[in-house]
Amino acid sequence: MTKPTVYGTPQSTYVRTVRLLLEEAGADYDLKGVDIFKGENQSAEYLAKNPFGKVPTLEVDGELLYETVAITDYLDTVLANNKFSPSDPLRRARMRQIMAIVDSYLYSPAILSIVIQRLIVPSQGGTTDEDKVKNAIAPAKAAAEAIESLTVGSPYLLGSEATIADFFLIPVFIYLSQTPEFDSITAQTPKLRTWWDEVSKLPSVKKVCA
Repeated sequence: MTKPTVYGTPQSTYVRTVRLLLEEAGADYDLKGVDIFKGENQSAEYLAKNPFGKVPTLEVDGELLYETVAITDYLDTVLANNKFSPSDPLRRARMRQIMAIVDSYLYSPAILSIVIQRLIVPSQGGTTDEDKVKNAIAPAKAAAEAIESLTVGSPYLLGSEATIADFFLIPVFIYLSQTPEFDSITAQTPKLRTWWDEVSKLPSVKKVCA
């Protein structure tokens, strides 16, 4: 296969998910910036690649692939010989379960509410909507505790080897850990706190999420 190209904003959690897999696989790839903050994802050129205007989009061998679940599954298969997907059916299902929890229950309260209000709004001269933050804590906490209940640890979420689930959760924790709410959200998740202490030191995480 030719060298894959990832289109997206480097700060995006989902772009970082894809890049973490590529880095951990030792793969060579290109990153072509698509600035969602300047509306580049809504340009005709980008919409021709991804009709929903979301990032990332992967291009490889003349084919375009979007949706992070599809991209990571494909890259894991073709570049990593399924290294990041457990062979045991139940553990593989647990991996996908955690990915779905991140997508459906954690991302919105953690990133779209808490992180944007705590980190993005003030950086642009705005005032944090404290009610929006307060209302997001309980659902973010519930999602974190659900992931905790599925976590094995030692040192990754599902055991001694990283899986795609780790790559989904790491970028969310990168941002969430910079907010005052992180401690209360993870107060009842000791395995996740230990996991975070370990994975945050990985060279790939420091490179992609710096």
